[in-house]
Amino acid sequence: MELPGGKGHFFLFTTGPEESGDAGRDRLGVTGENIMGTLNRKELDHLERRELQLTILAAVIVLVLAGGLAAFMYPLVFLHPVGNKLTLRVAFFGFCALTVLFVGYLLDRQRTVRQLKQGLLEELERNVNLQHQASVDLLHSMPNLDHFWDRLTMEYRRAMTMQKTLSLLLVKAKPAAGSAKKDESSEAWSDAAKAMSRKLRPTDSIYRLGPDLFALVLPETDVLNAKRVAVRLQEELQEVRTKHGQAFDITAHNYPEHVKSAHELEDIVKSLLPEQEEWDAPVPTAAK
Repeated sequence: MELPGGKGHFFLFTTGPEESGDAGRDRLGVTGENIMGTLNRKELDHLERRELQLTILAAVIVLVLAGGLAAFMYPLVFLHPVGNKLTLRVAFFGFCALTVLFVGYLLDRQRTVRQLKQGLLEELERNVNLQHQASVDLLHSMPNLDHFWDRLTMEYRRAMTMQKTLSLLLVKAKPAAGSAKKDESSEAWSDAAKAMSRKLRPTDSIYRLGPDLFALVLPETDVLNAKRVAVRLQEELQEVRTKHGQAFDITAHNYPEHVKSAHELEDIVKSLLPEQEEWDAPVPTAAK
């Protein structure tokens, strides 16, 4: 959709809900919650206690039934034996030994299963931490705002000198309603960066301008092609939104269709930057 902007016209694409409530549902009926699910320690501890209680109950039932049966067998074996006394006594003591072994097996099984579960949970938690650290490292390794200003100035001058087109896509990421811890957002935005990188040409570049803002510089790209790229990015980010519950707004700006100078492009970017980063931005130089 083409919408009027403050300094021209630009295209706005969104992969997230535009309002709260049921508008946050996608076309498959999946809400903004993370469908991958997270470990619920309280629920796991509750299930483990339930399993321990069932094991103890089973052991008690076995002991009570075996004890009652042994009590009925005792007179026939020791007081009023019928037949071979040795055979009866061996069978009696064998029955008692089997009962003790079975109860021991139940308790040992409970201990072994608990150890296995604990090991799996620790390994899963370690993998989650490694994935999160990898996501954070990816975000930190991306070109930042300083590199972006240099690249934008260089590409603008090239486009102006050679009379070529230049498009700038700004991707604003924001947590959906009810989401999100900072750690989860880092992983979501890392996945978003990887998804967008898959759709770029070798001449294109992507930058992380802020915690929730990405910029894509597309040399020699007109308005129509910029719109097509934004649509492809929208499709890729839809998967990230479904997985992490994040919303992404994409705006496309083109030279010379929407803006006529580098100053206008820089003003558009600065309007989306946090206040502190705006002060750190270089003073724009008027194009000659």
